[in-house]
Amino acid sequence: MDSVFVMPGTVAAPRGGILRDPHNRYETVREALSRIDKAARDMGLPNISTRLIEHNDTSDRRGPEVQYLEIFAVSIATHHMLVAEGVEPVAIVGQSIGELWALAAAGHLSVEDAARLAVARSEVLTRQSWDGKMLAVGVDGRRAESLAGLMDHPNLVLACENAPRQSVISGPRQLIEQVERVADTFGWPSLPLDVPHPTHTPAMAQAARDLRATAPRVPYGTGRWRVCSPWMGRDVGDDDPVDLVAGALTARVRMLHTIRELHAAGADAFVECGEWAVVTKFVEASIPGVRCVVPLSESDPVEAVRALAAESTDAGPSRPYAVRVPVPAGAVATAPVAAPPTRVTVPAPTAPVSAPVSYVAPATPAPVAPVVQAPAAPSVSDGLNYASVLAELQTLYGDFLGYPPDLLGEDDGLESELGVESLKQVVLLGRVSDQFDLPDLRSNSSLLSVGTLRRIAESVVAGRAEAAGR
Repeated sequence: MDSVFVMPGTVAAPRGGILRDPHNRYETVREALSRIDKAARDMGLPNISTRLIEHNDTSDRRGPEVQYLEIFAVSIATHHMLVAEGVEPVAIVGQSIGELWALAAAGHLSVEDAARLAVARSEVLTRQSWDGKMLAVGVDGRRAESLAGLMDHPNLVLACENAPRQSVISGPRQLIEQVERVADTFGWPSLPLDVPHPTHTPAMAQAARDLRATAPRVPYGTGRWRVCSPWMGRDVGDDDPVDLVAGALTARVRMLHTIRELHAAGADAFVECGEWAVVTKFVEASIPGVRCVVPLSESDPVEAVRALAAESTDAGPSRPYAVRVPVPAGAVATAPVAAPPTRVTVPAPTAPVSAPVSYVAPATPAPVAPVVQAPAAPSVSDGLNYASVLAELQTLYGDFLGYPPDLLGEDDGLESELGVESLKQVVLLGRVSDQFDLPDLRSNSSLLSVGTLRRIAESVVAGRAEAAGR
């Protein structure tokens, strides 16, 4: 089995204690975390590993720099766990700043240099203090680019092509809000991304210049594994690391094309070096039926990795791996049609309230249901209680998803068990908000990151009771 390791970009701060077991088991993980801690202390930041090793959900984060280093620590630790158990990649791919994690994992950069460069990147973006925003839209790149083009602004652009029906637009905050309204008019699901620094737009040109001028130049090694760059459309060669990171700030990330090319060249498993299924959701939506593994989302991550290692051994020697060639800007790769996506992960652990959801539409999405005029919101005196609200929610969600209402359990995870990806959850939560006249409900991110009908029904009942008491 030929595995590709994928490194997430900017995601939520990891949960406390997420690396306790890998830290206790693997010397290479302990060494990597120790080196990140030392680099952090040298830059005046707190130890990164303490919160990730201990079962402590509090965070002493001071700005986005620590968040980036925590994400890096989780990615590099997962990589070392995989290698220690005998799973080696044919290639490593990073999403956005995840390319920096990929360079360190592959051995092109030292862990310390990658940490310092990540902090330098964050600092130049903070200094620029650009009032921008990023918006995930549930359409293909061509439509998303046309949507951005309606505003005719040079800094409002298609930033990321993640999957066949998942794109990201980046631009000035005011224009992104207009784009969101237009997308809603078209019936295209969308969701603002909660990231500390919006990037992948020409607006970041000044930050890129500052990074090239101020970031310490770092030695560049030959590396042990190949690294594929989704923004350059080729493998990383002898490129200067600072130039790589700076160039990505203004460039479009073509994850969809990179994933499909790797699969066409022989990759048949994609392993997420992160806490949640983020990049692997793009993979599943781009290549139906491909094998995806997210070790840290398993109840026993080590056992999941060992099972993958056993499969890799049983599969025999890897096939010759094709050299990747640059992707023309307008090229569209093709993938064979296969069975619906399968996952080896069990339901992912509950993410913190602040965790951004994964913004992925399905490989073969159902059309968005037509907008129906919402009925007047019932009052508490109309008998609005938990049971009646749950029944209404089961009907609403069942009609939208094509499920019989009685199959929608109140404690079923909307995403982990029912397969309702995040963009559909956004649309549905908006309809619940309209139906019960609770405008604040649509912005309640905890109902997306921990989505069950029970939590939504309880929030509706509480919200209506509060409204009635005003």
